[in-house]
Amino acid sequence: MWREYSISYIKNNRASSISVLAAAFISALFLSFLCSLFYGFWVYEVEGIILEEGDWQGRITWDMDSDSDRDRDRDRLMMIQNFGNVKKVVVNEELSSGQEIASDIYFEDARSIFRDMPLIAERLGAEEGAVSYNLKLLSRYLIHDPQDDSPPLLMTFYLVILLMVSLSLILIIRNSFAMSMNARIHQLGILSSVGASPGQIRTCLIQEAVMLSVVPILIGSMIGIALSFGVIQAIELIAADIPGRHEAGFRYHPMVFVVTILSSFLTVLGSAWIPAGKLSRMPPLEAIRNTGEWKLKKEGHSHILRFLFGMEGELAGNSMKARKRAMYTSTLSLTLACLGFTLTLCFFTLSGISTRYTYFEKYQSMWDVMATVEDMDIEDFRMTRQWKELQALDRVRDLAVYQRLEAAARIPESGESQELAALGGIGMVAGPSAEKVNDAWLVRAPVVVLDDDSFMEYCSRIGALPRLDGAIVLNRIWDSLNSSFRYPIYIPYVDESLGTVVLQEGKTSGSGTGEALAGTGQNESRQKEAVEIPVIAYTQEVPVLREEYDSHSLVQFIPLSLWEEISVNIGEGRQDTCIRILAAEGASLADLDALENDVLELFGGQQYGIGIENRIQEKITNDYMIFGYELILGGLCSILGLIGIANVFSNTLGFLRQRRREFARYMSIGMTPSGIRRLFCIEALVTAGRPILITLPIAVAVTGFMIKASYLDPMEFMAQAPVIPILLFCLAIFGFVALAYYLGGRRVMRCNLSDALRDDTLE
Repeated sequence: MWREYSISYIKNNRASSISVLAAAFISALFLSFLCSLFYGFWVYEVEGIILEEGDWQGRITWDMDSDSDRDRDRDRLMMIQNFGNVKKVVVNEELSSGQEIASDIYFEDARSIFRDMPLIAERLGAEEGAVSYNLKLLSRYLIHDPQDDSPPLLMTFYLVILLMVSLSLILIIRNSFAMSMNARIHQLGILSSVGASPGQIRTCLIQEAVMLSVVPILIGSMIGIALSFGVIQAIELIAADIPGRHEAGFRYHPMVFVVTILSSFLTVLGSAWIPAGKLSRMPPLEAIRNTGEWKLKKEGHSHILRFLFGMEGELAGNSMKARKRAMYTSTLSLTLACLGFTLTLCFFTLSGISTRYTYFEKYQSMWDVMATVEDMDIEDFRMTRQWKELQALDRVRDLAVYQRLEAAARIPESGESQELAALGGIGMVAGPSAEKVNDAWLVRAPVVVLDDDSFMEYCSRIGALPRLDGAIVLNRIWDSLNSSFRYPIYIPYVDESLGTVVLQEGKTSGSGTGEALAGTGQNESRQKEAVEIPVIAYTQEVPVLREEYDSHSLVQFIPLSLWEEISVNIGEGRQDTCIRILAAEGASLADLDALENDVLELFGGQQYGIGIENRIQEKITNDYMIFGYELILGGLCSILGLIGIANVFSNTLGFLRQRRREFARYMSIGMTPSGIRRLFCIEALVTAGRPILITLPIAVAVTGFMIKASYLDPMEFMAQAPVIPILLFCLAIFGFVALAYYLGGRRVMRCNLSDALRDDTLE
């Protein structure tokens, strides 16, 4: 009997049934799409980390014993293998050498790694610094070092966003069922009064929920999987030209499908159970009196709407207040969608302006191809055949070979410039980049070693006498007291009457530049001997290199010939050598790719590695990455918008009986059909306009804060503000909300409203 009753109710209440069907389908589709897409991105991220750093979880390094006692090393490996939670241990041949052994350790349960690794090291007698962790890989499994005050929480952040969106999707199903069934309290109360038990009513409601949800949930989940596959293929197509990335194929796991289906069905069953529980606690007569209409808990007035739209505005405001719980999901989703979309576009616009000004436009005339010869000092590189063959390459207009090293310079107290002294001196402006040592300042002085030809060209360009026995000093320091880093004002660093500069070994450290420099000065007896170098010229013009120089450092440009004489006193071990190449005027991407291949071919088969990039490809790659981020975040915001719009459709189409009664009363006191249409228009305007009005001040405040934090001229942002995309997004929301209210209003107006006051069924 109850099965026949459920089937009859579904047939006779098509609007409510369609609302539930649509809610279940949309929720399952987006839930499946988001879960499968998130899982695919997670797998891709893990694969990238494994390709780059390996799949090891923990690593211990110890000094190798002598050849006569190799058995002890094998015993150590066996002891690690026999540790309770260790899955396997592998000797890392690449990191191991004749003096030490590096062992990669894999755990059965990696969550205890930060407890087990110190115990293993203690048993081995290894030093504290011998233990290391694959922190990036572990963080993707939500495993973090408990001693780390700032662990990498990117994956946790993404997971929280996924859970929030999934919860919103689940709420669509719950709201559709809960409100639809709560509207039947009057009808179910009649059944209860004639003998139906709460258990029978509960069985009936669950039957209806299962019949309405099984098919749309299954179909929605399958379409969600197909949609995620299409998105992955689209991303793969867009990113096909990005070098150095591994292929992102479609990844899926059966557990993702199980979680999606299970969460959807549990939501449906829970939503069906709620009205039955409510009925079991409600007396039958009270249930019969309940018409399922929304009522204000306390009397209120909508002053703004009344002022703008008159009596219809007052009625619309009161109606929306009575239904505010039913509109929570749509209001929250639309607000988050508008806010997220607006802030995302504003952020990427600001980021694009900053990147363009500080990188692509700033250096576009300074390089076309950059090559880095790894672990190769410039003195050694000068002796290779590639040194001369580079200059003979076709398509090369200009070439510079250089190396950058850290050093420190001594400046006497009287050696600072007058402009710097007027601001408070070196200590006030340079901050941690300078340290007072006895009667002089020890400041950071990075050294850029240029090949002799490039150095001579640099001398000619700045108007200095070309010579190779001295240094050119970049005599400038950022006036951070009176300007921002975005629009810096530079003043002379030192008095240009100083004919020489004293350089000594100096290294930065993680604990702060000042501390490192202080240590350099306090331990002079243990440092290499300082050297005094003639100053060829002081300038504020930098050479044609793709280099960023610290604004509070005294940069030195030295020719290779001089560097070979003084490197024994300042050199700090093997460094990378950089090669800056300018191609022919008007070179295209194909020309730069060909030049890049020529350089790679020239260095082919060598024992040292080489990294290479070209300017146009770098710009294309950056644009692709930004587009990908915008696509993903914009898609997420669109999904949030669709969630809100789906809930609006659910409210306007699924609960017609309550609204029929409401409008029947309005017409009984003289409201015309045009007045009811006006009321619908006001509700649609408020439903779509409220999220935008909430978003506007927040977006303006946050964007203003970002502009201020980046020290960007607001007019530069206003000239490129993403007004059109944001406006189109808002218009789309208005359009869909208006469509939902139009369809709902048309169905309400087509029926005989006078019958709604006494009818308990919908046809």
